[in-house]
Amino acid sequence: MTSGQRRLSAVATAAIVVALSAACGGTNTTPAGEGTAPAAQAGAELTGQVKADGSSTVAPLTSAAAEFFADEQPKINVTVGTSGTGGGFEKFCNGETDISNASRSIKDEEKAACDAKGVKYSELTVATDALTVVVNKENTWVTCLTTDQLKKMWEPAAEGKVTTWKQVDAKFPDEPLKLFGPGTDSGTFDYFTDEINGEEGASRKDYSPSEDDNIIVQGVTGSKGGLGYFGFTYFEENADKLKAVEIDSGNGCVAPSVETAQNGTYTPLARPLFVYPSAGATKRPEVTAFLDFYANNINKIATDAKFIPLNAEQEAKLKNDLAALKTQAG
Repeated sequence: MTSGQRRLSAVATAAIVVALSAACGGTNTTPAGEGTAPAAQAGAELTGQVKADGSSTVAPLTSAAAEFFADEQPKINVTVGTSGTGGGFEKFCNGETDISNASRSIKDEEKAACDAKGVKYSELTVATDALTVVVNKENTWVTCLTTDQLKKMWEPAAEGKVTTWKQVDAKFPDEPLKLFGPGTDSGTFDYFTDEINGEEGASRKDYSPSEDDNIIVQGVTGSKGGLGYFGFTYFEENADKLKAVEIDSGNGCVAPSVETAQNGTYTPLARPLFVYPSAGATKRPEVTAFLDFYANNINKIATDAKFIPLNAEQEAKLKNDLAALKTQAG
């Protein structure tokens, strides 16, 4: 259960749905670019629906924003699906959603898909992540892995060949290596493969993939030789079940944390997290109200959802970028 889900139980009377699967997104939302309602006056009670989908890493952050927002605007229904970053952009560029959560920047082919449908948007950085490599609690032989060792585990050439920990390092035991990770629609998969294997999407295929990070948690906890990776938030929520691995990219072992992600020492797995609102959707007052709330309370939301908050410069840029998008929308 995510921190956002735990808080949701405390505000169960609020009229908000947080859909944590791709199939649970709401319906009948005005496609991006079609809304034309004028902006609401400050303090007015609004109704309507806001649809977000995409990254499972960013979903708990947007869900937490929606739950806080429900205290102010209980008649606005915010849904948050988790189709993965790639799946989210597909829906977004088809005009099916108002906001796309993403754990990587939009790709050129996704930009082209949005352009073809006339969907204009802005990239808003909402938090920082320390992509976290985790192992089973019973794993006593590893506290730190080099990026070369991670590549040896995950590169395409390892498929069917690197199947034990001893094959990764002779000092490790002859324990079966069981790998769990995001599926290919995940921005986390794209980022990890690019940084570790040197090419986005390059990965061995004989691992257990899932777009649901909770499934990855279950896989690693169920296997003594298990290893997986996902966003820092999911590790923090499961720290009693898993052990985070320090990463050595050439300058010594560094643990994932708020401090190391913000100061740039946790390399190469610290990364920005994004939301992409459509310009058309911001013409609807309920969408604008939610985005304004999100930006103006971003670090409170990030802290509550156990994300790494923005620094002052990043927070100012978020607000400026949102203001520019609303100006573009007219």
